[in-house]
Amino acid sequence: MYYTLRQIQVFLAVAQHENVTHAARELAMSQSAVSTALKELEQRFDILLFDRIGKRLQLNEQGILLRTKAAGLIAQAEELQQSLLKHSGVGDLKVGATPAIGNYLAVSIMAKFLSEYPDARVELSVENSAAIAKRVKNLELDIGLIEGELQEPDLEIRSWRGDELVLFCSPTHPLAQKPDLDDLDLLQAEWVIREQGSGTRQAFDRAMSGILSDLELKLELQHTEGIKRAVEAGLGVGCLSRITLDDAFQRGSLIQLKAAHRNWSRKFYFVLRKQKFLSRSVTSWIARCMEY
Repeated sequence: MYYTLRQIQVFLAVAQHENVTHAARELAMSQSAVSTALKELEQRFDILLFDRIGKRLQLNEQGILLRTKAAGLIAQAEELQQSLLKHSGVGDLKVGATPAIGNYLAVSIMAKFLSEYPDARVELSVENSAAIAKRVKNLELDIGLIEGELQEPDLEIRSWRGDELVLFCSPTHPLAQKPDLDDLDLLQAEWVIREQGSGTRQAFDRAMSGILSDLELKLELQHTEGIKRAVEAGLGVGCLSRITLDDAFQRGSLIQLKAAHRNWSRKFYFVLRKQKFLSRSVTSWIARCMEY
């Protein structure tokens, strides 16, 4: 074999950070060792994988083509190592999830996953759909759990499960006693909603087709709990996934609203990097998710 796994790890770390110093810190190596490993890999195959721009190393066309295959190779090597060390076949896993999924579903999934594979380690990152997709594409996450639809040639989007958006307000809001809202009600309301780039915002915009540009979007917040608190305080009407609201409805701190003439259904999705090897950790995680 004309290369080492360590050289491939060095290549991937430099590709992610575009900086030898940062790559060396991640790999617990000296800068000179990282530079040497990268240089030896390029010289052995008589190729250049990066364009040198000052202290920054930017992947060129050859490097981009190699990156996904290299990541797949390292994933398989790591899975083999975990199998040899732990005899479980399931190792560490980096999962990204949107706030609704991460805070209301992923923790339960993680608990079940870890009860089955107690030697595994799961790292969970909670961000919006766009951020999760970007990190999966950049090979920083093994799998993403998102709320919005995506069209990205480097990503595989798999349908997971159905979901429903729900409108809600405080018990003292003028719309709280109205059984079904029409478009005039929606247009007169002040809205507290998720930010652009979130799957919930994408579904909200689609549901409000035809009147979206005339809505009064008073607040746009990144966090589900922040939206719920703002609506409880009487700052407007909100729209979030049902899974984030059931407890508040049971307590009576928030009131569900209906606008039956509009479509509030949507889906959750898995996001995977195309051509990347799917480890047993990933396939086992997907299997646990399908139970919810």
